[in-house]
Amino acid sequence: MLSATRQTEILRRLRRTGEVSVQALAADLSVSASTIRRDLNALDADGRLRRVRGGGGSVEPDEKPFRDVARQAPDAKDAVAARAAELVQDGDVVVVDIGTTTERLAHHLAGRRLTVITASLAVVDVLREDPDVELVVLGGVLRRSYWSMVGTLTEQALGQLQAHVCFLGTSGVRADGVVLDSTGIEVPVKRAVVAASQRVVLLADGSKFPGTGLLPVCGPDAVDVLVTDDGADDATLAVFEAAGTEVLRASAAPTAAGGPSA
Repeated sequence: MLSATRQTEILRRLRRTGEVSVQALAADLSVSASTIRRDLNALDADGRLRRVRGGGGSVEPDEKPFRDVARQAPDAKDAVAARAAELVQDGDVVVVDIGTTTERLAHHLAGRRLTVITASLAVVDVLREDPDVELVVLGGVLRRSYWSMVGTLTEQALGQLQAHVCFLGTSGVRADGVVLDSTGIEVPVKRAVVAASQRVVLLADGSKFPGTGLLPVCGPDAVDVLVTDDGADDATLAVFEAAGTEVLRASAAPTAAGGPSA
């Protein structure tokens, strides 16, 4: 079997199960474990999966807590979130995805006459006391490390809803414009967020270009608007523009001392 064929099969199994192991792949594909490791290393280098000890694609759900991720590039995330909030009209029904940039978005939606649907408990914390926002909290299995709800119940609830716009987070964007996420259990929720919305807005600061992730969420053709900053890769942005995506850039301003933290 050619290496490209093996790698395609590895990705197919990963998308189906969310996790693959070197030993199982070697046995199923009738090759050595070292051959599988080379395939996995190549796929990892291309950003098509993320390797962890003992496997090819599994990512521990508690690998990096929400609070730690929120400390990464906070000014860029807030600038992207502020620019994205300008796309919302009063009266809109908005789905806000799980993520640290989308949590910053919630701060910029506060005080607006909106309906906000979310599985992010971080977003709930920002908006729960806001009398202007009608807040719809999705149920599911609690992912404690990332302050979110995931699983079949979350996906089914989204399947019953229709929103004007969704704001999607990502762990990284591949050079071909594929939007990735590093946590297998979140990917079906993100896909359901996209399916429930008339308009899809992707929030991705420059550090997400190029990016890595466990599984693809959607291609560039599914994204109506990409909000990023000056650090984003121009070649990747051109892929989105060729797919019909509107690309908006935000300029990050340093967070004032004593200001709100992510």
